[in-house]
Amino acid sequence: MPENVLIAFDGSPLAERALTYAIENFSDATLTAMYVINPINSVMDVEAGGLSAAEDWYDNAKARATSIHGTATDIAAGHDIDLKTVTEVGRPARAILKYADENDIDQIVMGSHGRSGIDRTFLGSVAETVTRRARIPVTIIA
Repeated sequence: MPENVLIAFDGSPLAERALTYAIENFSDATLTAMYVINPINSVMDVEAGGLSAAEDWYDNAKARATSIHGTATDIAAGHDIDLKTVTEVGRPARAILKYADENDIDQIVMGSHGRSGIDRTFLGSVAETVTRRARIPVTIIA
């Protein structure tokens, strides 16, 4: 059984299922829910709302991360599980793999695709990259 499990958590229904799976199957492990702030979203903010929107993108992304971590913590608390949360900035697959390598993670659990927007355009690209490049087991929830 793994001792340290990383759950990629973006607040999507599949991420919630991945978190529930990890809670139910690895309850004795230290569970960490990770949200990745992707800077590419600032480009989308500029296109949608102009330069002023881009200036606020990081503060908005941090606020969103806090909200998403709250959801993850609530789900875990409903199962009497303490959950560690972490936010990283970067390309999601790289950030997940780097965190796993640097933090003695034994298992990664994640949904098969991202929440919305550009993540949906590249359906499954993060999950595919993590699965191919991880040095540890990866469980994909569909």
